[in-house]
Amino acid sequence: MAFIDLLRSRRSIRKYKKRTLDQEAGDLLAEALLRSPSSRDSESWEFIFVDDPELLRRLADAKPVGAEFLAGAALAIVIMGNDRSTDVWIEDCSIAAIISQLAAHDLGLGSCWAQIRLRPHSGAMTAEAYVQALLGIPKNFRVNMIIGIGYPDESPEPVPKEEINIKKIRYNRF
Repeated sequence: MAFIDLLRSRRSIRKYKKRTLDQEAGDLLAEALLRSPSSRDSESWEFIFVDDPELLRRLADAKPVGAEFLAGAALAIVIMGNDRSTDVWIEDCSIAAIISQLAAHDLGLGSCWAQIRLRPHSGAMTAEAYVQALLGIPKNFRVNMIIGIGYPDESPEPVPKEEINIKKIRYNRF
């Protein structure tokens, strides 16, 4: 598939078939993540692959809205950055996140992104602190997002080219 076709057909998938991820697919996702660019080759990102159904269910509770789909995913990739290694760990994590989603789509898998950084869990606890406590993540490894991945159980239509917002592109000046 041409890269532009991959972009055209990728959609957020929040419903997954009850099927475990093939080992080869997991290995390819790991390789794709480890090939993600990072500022000054700092590799400030770290990843936790979660496939335990109970942990997936608990990750789905990381925030009040927007993470429910993780309970049905075959895999959740927790994407973290070491805030002591570089000041651009957020950007490094964001690049890795889209790499994981495009790699998943290329493998015939669906994915969806759940923002964790700067989101509440409940009361005074943040979603990030909840995930750190649940998975034993040290404080200097900041949880940016979680990517849910699985075999799609829905097929949203691609956005037609006529509907993309061309007004977001400017040339030479604003």
